[in-house]
Amino acid sequence: MTGVILAGGRNSRIGLKKAFLEIGGKRIIDRTAEIYKRIFKEILIISNTPHEYKYLGVKVYTDLIPHRGSLGGIYTGIYYLKSDCVFFAACDMPFLDEKVIRHIISKTDDYDVIVPYFKHRLHPLHAVYSKRCLPAIKNMVVGERLKIKDLFSKSNRLKIKRITDIPETKPSPFFNINTTKDYKQAINLERLYAGLCDG
Repeated sequence: MTGVILAGGRNSRIGLKKAFLEIGGKRIIDRTAEIYKRIFKEILIISNTPHEYKYLGVKVYTDLIPHRGSLGGIYTGIYYLKSDCVFFAACDMPFLDEKVIRHIISKTDDYDVIVPYFKHRLHPLHAVYSKRCLPAIKNMVVGERLKIKDLFSKSNRLKIKRITDIPETKPSPFFNINTTKDYKQAINLERLYAGLCDG
């Protein structure tokens, strides 16, 4: 299985490059790359500023079809992967957890998408997709239908597995940063739980 980091967002709501925000003295992208390197043999980053990520020593690809959001990044990642399945995570998730990722990727079986369902929400940017999704995703991206949840509609005839038995970790591995308020909350959460661990 390949691990892909989606780092192509415009960061319009926060005005900063989210991948390079620091939490606990470490940039989010660096922490994500460290976790991925312990799990996956092949790692890709999807970004429209590839030069910024070359220092990580992994392959970086730009969007095949520009300005198509996260779904466009998923399309690009699946297009370039060598394996049959890929785990995607967004670059703005500071609390990714190796144990949770390993749990999710262990559930692949014969499904097209393995997506966590946590606290009454699907988390499609912390999920596994197979190469069989490529035609359906391409049709959506080309047609500018960019809501990822629409991929899960019955019309696409994909086999979807929703994972509910998520290992409990704190802070939540699905926490993501969209705003300055979120960033401040992430800093506070890291300090809180780091303090508890030290204690």
